[in-house]
Amino acid sequence: TDLGHLALLPVLCRCRSTGFKMDQPAKLAIVMKVIGRTGSRGQVTQVRVKFLDDQNRLIMRNVKGPVREGDILTLLESEREARRLR
Repeated sequence: TDLGHLALLPVLCRCRSTGFKMDQPAKLAIVMKVIGRTGSRGQVTQVRVKFLDDQNRLIMRNVKGPVREGDILTLLESEREARRLR
């Protein structure tokens, strides 16, 4: 599927409690592979994502809540990468 048009959406981060607006826009990433579940009760899913604006960049992230391959995530912070599952 062609999702290039989604990278053009102006998504800005806004804190709910203070209304603070970050300078950096949020990054959109598509879930390429679900790696496994983690957390003390398995409430977090570890996934590998590919950024829509930089197709060569793949990182691993932890996601809370339901997620599957092909989902698009809005990442407020795009530099941090999750540690691998043990």
